[in-house]
Amino acid sequence: MSAPRTIAPRFVERVWGTFDLSPLFGKQDKRIGEVWYDAGPLLIKFLFTTAALSVQVHPDDGWAEKLEGVPVGKTEMWYVLRADPNAQIALGFKELVSPEAARAAALDGGIEQMLVWWDAKAGDAFFTPARTVHALGAGLVILEIQQQSDLTYRLFDYGRPRELHLDKGFAVADLCPHPGKSIPLPIGNGGLELVRCPYFVAERWHTNAPLRSNCDSVVIVLEGDSEFGGPGTVCVVGKGEQIRPAGPAVFLRTYVPPA
Repeated sequence: MSAPRTIAPRFVERVWGTFDLSPLFGKQDKRIGEVWYDAGPLLIKFLFTTAALSVQVHPDDGWAEKLEGVPVGKTEMWYVLRADPNAQIALGFKELVSPEAARAAALDGGIEQMLVWWDAKAGDAFFTPARTVHALGAGLVILEIQQQSDLTYRLFDYGRPRELHLDKGFAVADLCPHPGKSIPLPIGNGGLELVRCPYFVAERWHTNAPLRSNCDSVVIVLEGDSEFGGPGTVCVVGKGEQIRPAGPAVFLRTYVPPA
């Protein structure tokens, strides 16, 4: 049996990013918005927002196949690691809207006011199924777990000179309200199940004992230290393997559930 292994990060520039990723990754010479970890069927990201992201939507598997010829869409979840006062996340509309009204609002900028902006604080989790219209505000550090896809259709981008994707975006968008923050489910021994869907399960563990996996998993160190490194370390942990903390630590564990 092989031992757990760490995944190397990939740093991705974004116009809304920052030069300072401290304390997770330190200072950078480029404006980094995302740090990616390729974990097979899952993509793990750390997001650092100094300005609002575009209002956007992702296709589900069916629409990804129909519009892009690829089999995987993008369902995702966010775990808030740090949030400035008044930081917010937009998810879903205040009320059901028509495609015509939503498209007109995307063109004149009013779509931002049609969305529900949820207050965000450290420890909050949000589940964002594919087809949900959403945006991240400024002042956030987010851990994102998602399907292995980067299909994004921008609907409104605050006047930035980037392409919009209104035809595809409003073809796939679910123009209805969203329930908001996820409600954690206690699973014993310091564990909380944050999100469960067909594509991934996400759990948070506050523990000073070894965290053993009963299936192939990805473990992210959020607080404290482990035998493989401190916050920002991402490890692939096979079935029956374990990752040991060096004292009290907080891990996020994610895996693809059995079909």
